[in-house]
This record gives sequence, structure tokens and C-alpha cells, in this order.
Amino acid sequence: MDTVAVLENLGEPAVAAFAGVIAGFIFGTSAEQSRFCLRAAAVEIARASLGPRMAVWLLTFSTALLWTQGMNLTGMVDLGTSRWLSSPGTLSGAIIGGLVFGVGMILARGCPGRLLVLGSTGNLRAILSGLVFAVVAQMSLHGAFSPVREFISGGWITDGANPNILWELGLPVGSGIAISLVFTALALFIAMRNRVSWITLFFGCGVGFAVAVGWFLTYTLSQISFDPVPVGSLTFSGPSADTLMYLLSENSMLEFDVGLVPGVALGAFLSALLSGRLNWQGWDGEKSMRRYLLGAALMGFGAMTAGGCTIGAGVTGGSTFALTAWVALVSMWIGGMMTDRLLDQQATSPATPATL
Repeated sequence: MDTVAVLENLGEPAVAAFAGVIAGFIFGTSAEQSRFCLRAAAVEIARASLGPRMAVWLLTFSTALLWTQGMNLTGMVDLGTSRWLSSPGTLSGAIIGGLVFGVGMILARGCPGRLLVLGSTGNLRAILSGLVFAVVAQMSLHGAFSPVREFISGGWITDGANPNILWELGLPVGSGIAISLVFTALALFIAMRNRVSWITLFFGCGVGFAVAVGWFLTYTLSQISFDPVPVGSLTFSGPSADTLMYLLSENSMLEFDVGLVPGVALGAFLSALLSGRLNWQGWDGEKSMRRYLLGAALMGFGAMTAGGCTIGAGVTGGSTFALTAWVALVSMWIGGMMTDRLLDQQATSPATPATL
């Protein structure tokens, strides 16, 4: 049965949602096994350490770059049709939203993707923080916070479509792949210094591969679907809000984003189950609870303002070399590192960053 026949029999919304489940399952399994987390990597850098979490993050990022740029170069995917490169971007939103998000991920001790993975393994702090993130993200997109988000985002908009950094610098075709290989070499060097296991590195690559799978599936659907299908990949700001609205409203429809969140949850749950890491965890106290929930709220607003979270803007958007995605990613790193230096460095050891 070919793809068109599957679309006709199951319906385009169901197929799109199933595509989200596939990409999400790969991400959830890989992220749980590798403990992928940009917050932990930012903490290591803030404390002048190139540790194992930085190695995993760099390998994830380089894998996403390599696969995404490779598919674009061979014509398997046309990144020019993605929202990152086909429409104007907001530099003011990327900078301010990224900084706010960076503060939030340190307070919540994890980005939205990490919270979803941890929540699927029994972490009640992550579950509640993830719900707060989804609610505030929806409020920032269409609710009470949307005027503030629109004001910030409208401050500095790119002239025309979002610039591709490679094109703007006049770099030759294939330079994106070359850059990804440089990041890969750096990641492996740091990994060897820290004796990171090969299984961890394998699943770190799996997180980046999940981003590439998302690009391939959504682009393929966009070419054969009768209705418009957004060309994109993994992110957790919009999908978290969309999944919440799908569960609350009978007017919501299935789509890639709605399938993504349960796919991640299922993959992370099965990975933790098979590895013996399922474990109920609660709050440490009132002060800790306030910190996590404030951080989750800041991430919800910051992600919608920046155009995505650490995965959506940082890895998915970054793999297209869209200018605002890279600006948002750098802003998230800066916001996270500054917050760790100001709030946490007195309370934790530089060699062992706190985890959620």
C-alpha cells in the first residue's frame, strides 16, 4: 500500500499525527537514554567545564545539522519551504524570548523536552512544571500574554524572509555539512576526555536523528497531502499547547504536533521501564515548588516569543541555519549561564550540576 492510499484510508490528520508519534518516540527513547539536556550543558559551560552533558548536546546538534543539511542538499527535503526560512523572523523576539527562556530553564532545572521525558518516568515535579509550561505557552500565543509577546516580537523583524546564515555569508554549497562535522569532532573529543560511553553517544545521535525524521516526514506529507501541511520538525512550545487544547476542546484536530508529545512520552516511558529507571519523585518543599513553576512559566512565554524552545529553535531551527533560530539559541545559552552564575553556583558543586 503506497503513501497516497494510506492517506486516503486513514485520513490526513491521523497520518500526520502518527508521523509525530514516530518522530517523538525516537526522541523520547534517545533523550531518556542519553540524558540529553541543554540546561545541564549550559551549567557545565557556566562553571568552566567541558563535561559529558556538553558532549551529548554537541553530538545531538551536529547530528541534526548533518542529516538535515544532507537531505536538503540531495533534494529529499526543501528547507526553503519551512517556516524558519519562508517567512520573516523576529530578532527582538529571539533575543528577549531566548534570554527569558534561558532563565526559566535554569529555575525549572530542565527545558520542556527534558521535563516531558522526566515526567514520563514518574517525576511529578516535571509533570506539573510541564503543564504550567503548556498553559503559559497557550496564553502567550492566543491568550492574555499575547499582546506582550506581539509587542516584543514586533520590535525588530527581518526584512523579507528569515535570512539563511550560510547564504548571507556567501559560503559554498555543502558548507552546512562541513560545519556539522566540525561540531561532531569537537563533541567526540569532549566525550573521550570525559569517558562518555558509546551507548550514550549513540542515543545522543538518536535525538538529533529524530529532528531529521521530523523534517523528512512533514515534508513528504506536504508533497502528497491535499490540505496544507506545515514543513517542520520537533519543538515543544507549540505542540505542548496544541496537545493540551486537543484534550480540552472538541474542535481541535489531529496533526503532527499533537502526535509528537504522546510519542515522546511513550518512548521515554518504555526506555525507563526497560532500564529500571521508573521512579516516583515529588517536591522537596515550598521554595523548590515556587522555583520550578516560575521557571516553567518563564519558559512558556520565552519559547513562544523566541519562536521555539531549546529543541524547536535551538536544534530544529538551528539545523536550517535560520538567523533568528541561532540568535535565539545563543540567547538561551547566555540567559541560562548568567542565571546559574547568579543563583546556583554558591549552592552546587561545579563538577556536579544539579539535575531535576
